[in-house]
Amino acid sequence: MAWKTLDDMDLAGKRVLVRVDINVPVEDGKVTDATRIERIVPTIKDIVAAGGCPIMLAHFGRPKGQPNPDMSLRVTLPALEQALETSVTFIERPSREEIDALPADAIVLIENTRFSDMEEKNDPKMAEFLATLGDVYVNDAFSAAHRAHASTEGVARLLPSAAGRLMAEELSALEKALGTPARPVVAVVGGAKVSTKLDLLGNLVGKVDHLVIGGGMANTFLAAQGVNVGKSLCEHDLADTARDILAKAHDAGCEIILPRDVVVAREFAANAENETVVPESVPDDAMILDAGPETVAYISDVLTRAETLIWNGPLGAFEIEPFDAATNAAAKKAAELTKVGKLISVAGGGDTVAALNKADAAKDFTYISTAGGAFLEWMEGKELPGVSALG
Repeated sequence: MAWKTLDDMDLAGKRVLVRVDINVPVEDGKVTDATRIERIVPTIKDIVAAGGCPIMLAHFGRPKGQPNPDMSLRVTLPALEQALETSVTFIERPSREEIDALPADAIVLIENTRFSDMEEKNDPKMAEFLATLGDVYVNDAFSAAHRAHASTEGVARLLPSAAGRLMAEELSALEKALGTPARPVVAVVGGAKVSTKLDLLGNLVGKVDHLVIGGGMANTFLAAQGVNVGKSLCEHDLADTARDILAKAHDAGCEIILPRDVVVAREFAANAENETVVPESVPDDAMILDAGPETVAYISDVLTRAETLIWNGPLGAFEIEPFDAATNAAAKKAAELTKVGKLISVAGGGDTVAALNKADAAKDFTYISTAGGAFLEWMEGKELPGVSALG
């Protein structure tokens, strides 16, 4: 991958369109988690330091192409100004004349791009209009890079373009994990359903040395091999698909790691009575809710011998105790190896970030992506329009 960064651009005296992701949670008119806002601060401050005027473009919620006061970006202004330690000028209906009339060091936020139905259609007219507002385009929203929208892909092709600090950091981390990784490479893929991650599994078996499959997905693979999984969450109709993936992995020299022992219970509830058994001994009236200690020990051994780890999804029902044990233990092992410089670890996806935070392991991973869909599509090997437009 080749892309320009802020350091490659002359920003002095320029109006710099910056696509950011500040689609943050809000309650009672206040931002409740400013993490996404805090992560764009280096890009905005560096543009100002280089003599540029940042003009932020962003979406908020799903207004379906119509102005909606409940989804106005105005609500983010206090959190933005606190994070940036300066005032931010909010413009509802921008024009180049209005922007040029602002001080050279102004920081600007344009109203929700999705208030126009041309945004998600990637309408050339909207892209052309946005291009009139700036001299340079910077994309700092990897989380929106899998969408070919006017503010992510269309305008990037009309102006000199570069990746912002957060985007460049994300792309560099992903390149290290799957582009040109240090081997052996281990992937951990968990979650409820195989059906939602078919493309992901199909791509990974050709790129990694070990693929750990956990969560409800693992049950589908066990059942495909003739194991009775009792009342466990399982997509029995995908047995053939699971067997195809196992065959492809074998041909590619990728070891598929499924649970060697499992924790089962009769009810899905915190601290439910449970027992650990081998997969072949799951009682008919029980459900698999976590991987067992023997499985965790083997995963830990594989991680110890690995150079690179990419993680998406938990190994069990991590939301409730004690079925978070396998996820917590494996995550802590990965964090420990990363902290001492023995492992490059990259993780992403909503449940993944929550699970790693719960295990108190996220802080020691090499990189944690908050991008969700874009991270998943990148893992699936798909081209991301917002990234390719920067090339």
